[in-house]
Order: sequence, then C-alpha cells, then structure tokens
Amino acid sequence: MALPDRAEGLALLESWVENEGLRKHMLAVEAVMRHYARILGEDEELWGQAGLLHDLDWEKHPDEHPNRAIAEFESRGYPPELVRAVQAHAPERTGVEPEARLEKVLFACDELSGLVYACCLVRPNGIDDLSPKSVTKKLKDKAFAAGVNRDDVARGVELMEMERAEHIQNVIDGMRDVADTLAIRAEDRT
Repeated sequence: MALPDRAEGLALLESWVENEGLRKHMLAVEAVMRHYARILGEDEELWGQAGLLHDLDWEKHPDEHPNRAIAEFESRGYPPELVRAVQAHAPERTGVEPEARLEKVLFACDELSGLVYACCLVRPNGIDDLSPKSVTKKLKDKAFAAGVNRDDVARGVELMEMERAEHIQNVIDGMRDVADTLAIRAEDRT
C-alpha cells in the first residue's frame, strides 16, 4: 500500500481536529518523528505522517481513541506500518505493544514532546536555550504539565535504548525544526 502524501494527512488533520493545542501537538510529534527518521536512516515521510496522524480521533472520539483513526487509515489504504504504529502508541486501549522501531519511537516521543512543549511555554527564551537538564527537572515535578504521563515517558526512554538526556535532546532538536509553527521561540513572547 502506498502512503498518501502529506497534503492528504494535513487535510485529515484539518477535518478531524479543531483544537489548536492538539494540532500543535500533532505537528510537534510529526517533526520529532521526521528528526528521528533522519537520524536512524528510516522513511521520513512514513515516520512523519505517523506522528502527524497519531491522535487524529482524540478530540472527536476520546473514548474510542485510536480505533476510529485506525478505521479511517485502513479505509484510505494507509500502510500497515503506520496503522500498527498508531495502535502501538496506545497499547492500553488497543492491546498492541510497540515492537518495531517506528512503533517504539512514536510511543517514546508522544508524551515527552508534550512535556517539552510545556517547558517551552514557561521559559522566557522558549525552546531557544532549552536543555535536557531543564526538561528532566520539570519531569520530576509532577504538578508541572500534570497531564503528561510520566510512566509513559520512562517507558519510552527504555524503548529507545538510549540515555534519557540524549532522547530529550533529540525531541528538542526535532521540535526546533517547527518552532515557528508551534510559537515556542523567545520572540513569540513579545
């Protein structure tokens, strides 16, 4: 099955997701997935679209997430690798555990990108000088970005088989690629 182009993915996002914060999250995860695809020599388009579309049904069908999105992807002929990655990013709902590299990276980037985004919003310089040390400090503060599942972040680090600081830096670097779109630069504060 051929992967539809990014324009179709963006059109899906536009038609399914109204919440601006959720749209930004999905764009952030897309950017981080593309960053990891470049690092790991993987298919940047496939990985990017997995990130872009992973929460497609979260707003409209939160109790059925990600199963409504899965049905949509299958009806449109999306590749099984993308479908399974989206299933595996929510194993508690789908029973599909992350096993393949794409699945593990999507799982590992989802919650952590939300924490990095929150860190950017409270820092005077946004993402410009954000470090893994700063993110780790906020990770330990359970009151900060309380919606971020710390257990999933820890499991994601394990799945990545790298040091936590390295993984955090990769997420930061990926999000820097779309910092203007996400409005997380210092100049966005003025």
